[in-house]
Amino acid sequence: MKVAQNTFFNEVKHKKVILKYSESLDTTTLYDHSPEFLMEEKEFLQKLQQCISNLAPKQREVFLLSRKDKKTYREIADIIGITQKAVERRMHLALKELKEKIGFAI
Repeated sequence: MKVAQNTFFNEVKHKKVILKYSESLDTTTLYDHSPEFLMEEKEFLQKLQQCISNLAPKQREVFLLSRKDKKTYREIADIIGITQKAVERRMHLALKELKEKIGFAI
């Protein structure tokens, strides 16, 4: 009985240590960004906004509905009044163009 009790207490103690470590890890990673990182992130977001605004209007509309408004291709097709395949094609072209301009997939 004593062995089972000690095993249980050891397990609970270990879980407390894991929880404490994970909480301290989360707060440091959220707020410990260097000024260079923050500046690069800001520049990237500006470049991304510029590239999105340079997309063809039909591609931009589909891209924003999908990525910003979190709509499915089926919902976008219903909103715009086109087929789902047309939505997929526009999204493909938008992502391809953004990838070429920015340098990686979004």
